[in-house]
Amino acid sequence: MLGVEMSETKKIDVNLLYSILQLEIENDTVQEINPHLYSSIGELIGNLKNQGYDGIESKIKDSLVKIITDMVTLLLKIRIEKAIKSNELDYTNLLDEERFILDSEDELRQRKETILEATLNGRLKLLGTVANNHRSRSIVMRFLKPIDQIVGSDLQKYGPFEAEDVATLPFENALALIKKKIAVKVNWED
Repeated sequence: MLGVEMSETKKIDVNLLYSILQLEIENDTVQEINPHLYSSIGELIGNLKNQGYDGIESKIKDSLVKIITDMVTLLLKIRIEKAIKSNELDYTNLLDEERFILDSEDELRQRKETILEATLNGRLKLLGTVANNHRSRSIVMRFLKPIDQIVGSDLQKYGPFEAEDVATLPFENALALIKKKIAVKVNWED
């Protein structure tokens, strides 16, 4: 493994994280790093947050968590920006978590190209299908508050729902409930 690596015996700490960040900043390409970096950092932060300190030790711990958070945020931002700076996404040396982020970037590019191509070539049927599919899609919601039965934009009846109920609702209804803070979108990756 090139660059700064973590061995099984050397756990991630602030100094090692700083070295990884510095190496990433100093190079134009995405550097090869330990594939378990984000898990190790998550474990480090979790351990720090679970330690029961009082007074000044608690403030030091909180400051350390903030420093680590800022470094990881900068590291992720730099690595993602390097990967997308070219016309084609460069997955070389990216970790699985970073590829997960870039998959949505690639899908975004493809969708833009599809709409632009359909518009410029007069493919009205494709544009209409895309619009209809988007409007008619459903979103899985978790309710934060009870709500009486509603009639969805698809004219189907939904509910009533209690707090913590999960249901699939039409896109337009889901957005309205999110805006009113009655429900939140369920992200299956969580």
